[in-house]
Amino acid sequence: MFKTVMWATDGTANADRALSYAKALAAQPGARLIIVHVIERYASPTKLAVHADEERVEAKLKKLEAQLSDEGVNTSLEIINHVGPQAAHEIGDLARDSGADLILVGCRGRAAIPGLLLGSVTQRLLHVSPCPVLVVPPGEAPGSEQATREVPDAVPS
Repeated sequence: MFKTVMWATDGTANADRALSYAKALAAQPGARLIIVHVIERYASPTKLAVHADEERVEAKLKKLEAQLSDEGVNTSLEIINHVGPQAAHEIGDLARDSGADLILVGCRGRAAIPGLLLGSVTQRLLHVSPCPVLVVPPGEAPGSEQATREVPDAVPS
């Protein structure tokens, strides 16, 4: 069984698709869920956030953490300020430091060539993660039967 599950999110709908999987895994006895969000900042004197809606995302995640805790899910929230282009390394480092057994993420669904040229946090995380990474595709609807089915007992411990 996965005891420490990490859901890495940038606050987008694609990232939210992985949440139902994270909740199902974290609902298992003795499991915990770490919600992680990396605020990417420009490497400039002002260190401005790359995305303008960071305050909204942070508020949303704090509300979600409280809601999950109220539902009995052992949940914690980690918001990391990161300067530079490699947010995946911050997620991987936190996974290592917290003993995460699994990282769940969504993906944007770029085509192969643009994805190669532009890169992505998810793609990089697949290379630097210290544990397995479950990537939920963009076509998977939140709350779908597949996303909410019971987690099998035969998952690795």
